[in-house]
Amino acid sequence: MDTARKMKNDPVDHGRRRLLVGGLTAGGGLLLGVPSFGLLAQREPTSEGGQIGYYVEILPNGKVIIGSAQPEIGQGVKTSLPMLVAEELDVDWTQVSVRQMPLGIVKTADGFAWKYGGQGAGGSTSVTDNWTYLRETGAMARHMLILAAAHQWNVDPEQCRTESGEVICDSAGQKAGYGSLAAAAAGIPIPETEIRLKSPADFHIIGQPKKVVDALDIVTGKAQYGIDTDRPGMHYAVVARCPWLDGRVESFDDSEARKVPGVIDVFTLQGPKPGEPYIILATGVAVVANSTWAAIQGRKKLKVNWSHGPHAGESTKTFWQQTRELLQGQGQIVRDDGDFDAAMELAEKKVTATYQVPFVNHAPMEPQNCFADVRENEALIIAPTQMPSGASRAVAAVTGIDREFIQVEMTRVGGGFGRRLTNDYVAEAAMISKKITAPVKLQWTREDDVKNDFYRPSGMHEMTAGIDVNGDISAWTQRLASASKYYRRENVSAEEMFGAELYVDDFPAQIIDNFRLEWLDVQSGVPRGSWRAPAHTANAFVIQSFLDEIAHATGQDPLELRLKLYGPSRDLPYSNHGGPVFNPYRLSRLLEKVAEEIGYGSERPAGRAVGIASHFTFGGYAAHAVEVSVSESGDLTIHRIVAAVDCGVVVNPMGVEAQLQGGTVDGLSTALNLEITVEDGQIVQSNFHDYPIMRMNQLPARVETHIMPFGDTPTGMGEMGIPTLAPALTNAIFNASGIRIRQLPIKDQLRKAMSVA
Repeated sequence: MDTARKMKNDPVDHGRRRLLVGGLTAGGGLLLGVPSFGLLAQREPTSEGGQIGYYVEILPNGKVIIGSAQPEIGQGVKTSLPMLVAEELDVDWTQVSVRQMPLGIVKTADGFAWKYGGQGAGGSTSVTDNWTYLRETGAMARHMLILAAAHQWNVDPEQCRTESGEVICDSAGQKAGYGSLAAAAAGIPIPETEIRLKSPADFHIIGQPKKVVDALDIVTGKAQYGIDTDRPGMHYAVVARCPWLDGRVESFDDSEARKVPGVIDVFTLQGPKPGEPYIILATGVAVVANSTWAAIQGRKKLKVNWSHGPHAGESTKTFWQQTRELLQGQGQIVRDDGDFDAAMELAEKKVTATYQVPFVNHAPMEPQNCFADVRENEALIIAPTQMPSGASRAVAAVTGIDREFIQVEMTRVGGGFGRRLTNDYVAEAAMISKKITAPVKLQWTREDDVKNDFYRPSGMHEMTAGIDVNGDISAWTQRLASASKYYRRENVSAEEMFGAELYVDDFPAQIIDNFRLEWLDVQSGVPRGSWRAPAHTANAFVIQSFLDEIAHATGQDPLELRLKLYGPSRDLPYSNHGGPVFNPYRLSRLLEKVAEEIGYGSERPAGRAVGIASHFTFGGYAAHAVEVSVSESGDLTIHRIVAAVDCGVVVNPMGVEAQLQGGTVDGLSTALNLEITVEDGQIVQSNFHDYPIMRMNQLPARVETHIMPFGDTPTGMGEMGIPTLAPALTNAIFNASGIRIRQLPIKDQLRKAMSVA
């Protein structure tokens, strides 16, 4: 996610602390959070269940309900963020329950302001952004309970302390549970004084492994995903989208579709014109019915005459041909340190290599879906979205309804990976509901999801390094010809398009003195967007592979070369997302750890070897070591994977471990098998038979994870585990077989290379 690029209509934060208020529940409990406005005021917090509009609700029986404002896409924030509140509130975690909060925005004279702080899941920012704010919220609630108790006991609040949901005054011999104090605390105005936060030495929740709060609901089928939404009177819809990139509906015959029992209506959804920003992804024909099955059967009966659009001649072959031709010329120099040309001219030796990274699909387990109930002047949206504010904007754009009157409720998300940062499917549902003047649930199939996506950008990387007489890297350039993620983005100039493809402060910037980055713009009609750790997945593969190639060409050990380059602990300025600093030494710690654990220097049989890689992603640091063997016929066996991560302060070790494991598996699956291709202006792949996600029985027997905390603040964890897997794997393959993989996915490249050899 490009979190630095805020949308012009995003809410702004006018000081979240000033919005904190206290209140009393109907049952005599304490509420602490922010006031409800507009449509959301109809959904007040209640101990009887439902969605709460406040961060903290303390019930008379001492139970605590904590609201989770961020989308839960499997990254664990519905657990880790309430842990921050509960820690400072000083309650037992067993007394806490968590409920999902809706989108909270408030209309102001300047536009809109966040009610609960920014809401969105992308760029691995949820824990980082809320680290102080949510702890302050919990600490404020604790302070108000102390004030209430001190007033009752007629003692100085400084004489009171808290422990496990009780206020205790040792000098007065008094103690009281939070539940008994809640009503009195609710009547206390929010103090203006600064509230002291706990010392990390006093943490008893933060840093302790906690299971996902709704794990039981997930495994028993009770958890509500978007696909589970069921409202009285709702219709069901699917859309036949144009299979040609930017194609249109010229005409359609729906006579047979309307004969399908249950089909209610059929009509065109107009998508954006070529080059326009995406609101929905493609022009299509919507089929509305009284069940999803009837809608799908009706869609099968449609006869649509599609125009082939302006990209009918595009194919994967022409895409790569275009990248090669562009790299013969000059592009946009986006960083140029030192005197690169002179250093390269003086180099004793030059190392060059070219790498290719394909388009890939997000493939979330839950295909896109959305419930929309669009009325004349208000709308209700229930959706699995990573960006609820974007959903609000999308609905406003296609309906004309003021965002103040658009209610967005978030379900648990069955996989996001960046796909649900874009709310095209929400806009489709709103358009359909508005057209039929009734509530509707739009459902995508797996085929819809694979063929209609904002794919990870594809590109060709030309790498060159100059080596001086001492064997050191004296000059480095990365020339990238790619199709930018910013394609068709509003307010992005041609000169800014590179920013989604090359992060100018990434390693080895500021380490190699003569350093140049160059970008060349590949034209393609394929929609592009954020895919888990966006450009890092491509650039880590390229940079970490190239380091190994340099080590091999210069007779150096790959680990020692990296450690030498990373150097001592120091903070380097880092202007990209994940900054403001990057400390390369933190990568060294991780590399040494994975190398030690996997036995990096140990002798192994012929055909068996280890590869390593490390990378800085969105504020976090990760490394992988992979052990493989390659048979004489080219069969690849992955014996062992060791992963290590440094995400600063660890809030929930169990969650960090799960994310590191999941990122490792996702990275492995993508590196081995996954690729989206184009033929005659159409996406070729359609389901898991030709987009083969890794199955459980294909995983290596040993996947080990190590967490190495650092410093006093946390970073996110949702994306750090992916980028270094692919280069560690391909480096291991080279060390085992002598075959260098420069093009992803690996697929059957080894067998082909062995057969030629």
